[in-house]
Amino acid sequence: MKRAAAKFSVEDLRERCRRAGLSLTHQRLVIYEELLKMGEHPVPEAVFDRVRKKLPSLSLATIYNNIKTFVEHGLLQELSVHHGSLRLECNLDPHHHLVCTNCKAIEDLDEADFEPIRLKKSLPKGFSVHRFSVDVLGLCKKCSSVTRH
Repeated sequence: MKRAAAKFSVEDLRERCRRAGLSLTHQRLVIYEELLKMGEHPVPEAVFDRVRKKLPSLSLATIYNNIKTFVEHGLLQELSVHHGSLRLECNLDPHHHLVCTNCKAIEDLDEADFEPIRLKKSLPKGFSVHRFSVDVLGLCKKCSSVTRH
């Protein structure tokens, strides 16, 4: 059920940046391209390891700053802090996650695999819901087979 790497298009990114009022610098282009190529839910340090092969003078702080900018402009999402560290999400289609409580692996679950999510009670006054995020916690196949032996 692992998600394939998202198809990358410079024109698509350029258009997303234009709509968000964000300039598309060479650094941002390389960072975003590597994020999409990773095809998983990477930590910023993993992105840094890949990007610095193309841009050796880039710092980890620059990676974090650009990630923050991408998140603020809706080009990227942060996953829940329940995963132990910042994990990044390039898949902007509605979906949820399977999370291994042992190795912290994350796999996407299509939103269509769920019944519609709704709240039974009213939310506190003034709170507006932007999206629902469901984490299904358990053990991945690899970790399950290790605990059985």
